[in-house]
Amino acid sequence: MLESARSRLKGWTLAGIGTAAAIAVAGVLGAFGARHEPLPVLAPASQIDTGEWLLRPLKAYVTAEKYAYGTLLKPGGKALVLEVEMTNRTAKSTKDYFDVLQAGPTVVDPATKPFIVLTRDSTMSPELHPGMPERMAYIWQLPDGAAVPANFHLTVIRKAYKPRDNLYGLPGWFNPTPAGTLTIPVGAGPAGADIQP
Repeated sequence: MLESARSRLKGWTLAGIGTAAAIAVAGVLGAFGARHEPLPVLAPASQIDTGEWLLRPLKAYVTAEKYAYGTLLKPGGKALVLEVEMTNRTAKSTKDYFDVLQAGPTVVDPATKPFIVLTRDSTMSPELHPGMPERMAYIWQLPDGAAVPANFHLTVIRKAYKPRDNLYGLPGWFNPTPAGTLTIPVGAGPAGADIQP
């Protein structure tokens, strides 16, 4: 009886040592670390496919006007405005464009959400209809005393279409992931020319 307990203990000890060695080797070889591939750099003058939207950056500029497309700015404040052409690729009208562009941390606080305005009539956050390109302005209020940046760095977010989601079994756009980074030169004002493809 004592002999079988010793052999069992020896077996458990060897199994534990073998398991620990296998985990250590896997850790050294990088099995537990996530691979971080660099995001692709997107051309500023190109059309960008985000799944749900087709985007074409037009221009970026800083304004110190009291109103930027009907959006009231803080007195003495400045706003960074990014104008883009957006085309809804879905089958119905939507305004699911709030997280498509994320500002880089060097210019504005990434947690700050921009005002989004339709440029032709200053409508705030309208639904965009399928297949109709619209010129939109993303407006970020700059922090007090912030220097005007030479370039504006953004991360473009893409979503994937699923005919049936896992919770309700309904179609939709899910799983937002970064599609790439975008750097746009910042102009002096709204009169500047659009970026040409």
